[in-house]
Amino acid sequence: MKKIPSFTINHERLLRGIYVSRKDEVGGDVVTTFDIRMKEPNREPALHPGALHTIEHLAATYLRNDPEWADRVVYWGPMGCLTGNYLLMRGDLEPSDIAPLMRHTFKFIADFSGEVPGAAPRDCGNYLLHDLPMARLEARKFLTEVLENIGEENMVYPE
Repeated sequence: MKKIPSFTINHERLLRGIYVSRKDEVGGDVVTTFDIRMKEPNREPALHPGALHTIEHLAATYLRNDPEWADRVVYWGPMGCLTGNYLLMRGDLEPSDIAPLMRHTFKFIADFSGEVPGAAPRDCGNYLLHDLPMARLEARKFLTEVLENIGEENMVYPE
């Protein structure tokens, strides 16, 4: 069986950052899939499932309400390996195009207080699996250590 493209990335050299995972044509539009990598795979602990679940709820809510980008957001969701998230957006985009949006998104998460949107039994399939304090900590770490000073090494997949 042929490997899918995301399994051909050298995860041993992959840094935290924003990467283009793939670009697909859908109905005449390009859909760009971004790899929002919050953890270095296999070299640091993965995100706690409760923190990642909360990040998913907050980021999806923020992005779908952003006045400039909301109509281009297709999907935000966690990676199965718990090292980051996928963001699908309408348009032929590059990491540098969305870096400011990611800074705003992760600042929103890092500063968020109150009830997590959609974290009630009626709204969520696993409403008990949320960890806002850890989500805030992980968002702040990604924001300050990566997004605020993002470089090419954090936006181009390693060889």
